[in-house]
Amino acid sequence: MTAPSAVPSLGPSLGPSLGTGTALAVPDPDRVERDERLVRRRFWQKLRANLHRIPFLEDLLAAYFCATDPATPYRAKAILLGALAYFVLPVDAMPDWLLIAGFTDDAAVLAAAVQTVRANLTPAHWGRAKEVLRAETGAGDARTTG
Repeated sequence: MTAPSAVPSLGPSLGPSLGTGTALAVPDPDRVERDERLVRRRFWQKLRANLHRIPFLEDLLAAYFCATDPATPYRAKAILLGALAYFVLPVDAMPDWLLIAGFTDDAAVLAAAVQTVRANLTPAHWGRAKEVLRAETGAGDARTTG
């Protein structure tokens, strides 16, 4: 007996894939729009409130600039906005106020999103992230997830 070939749903903002082993889901436009409003409204406040607690600031900023870039393809934008919305939400799998592990789940979600859409993150997004990071932290060296 063979296992079913169906691939599970990719979450509330993405529909089910076609079961081909690749994620061919179409993002839900209403969810993407809600995610974008949430991210635009809360991103900078949460970032600034946690600057010295987030070790993946450069990736976070590059993802933000890519997600808000009109030239970014819709699917990549939807994936990044979902990850950024998870970051700004006050409640998630691991509360952000936990000292060591607080942003671990956020880092994992963001890393998966960035890896998925890496080809859409341009040198301009990374450069802008480094500039903003230097301005916000006053540091010469940007911190990244590697």
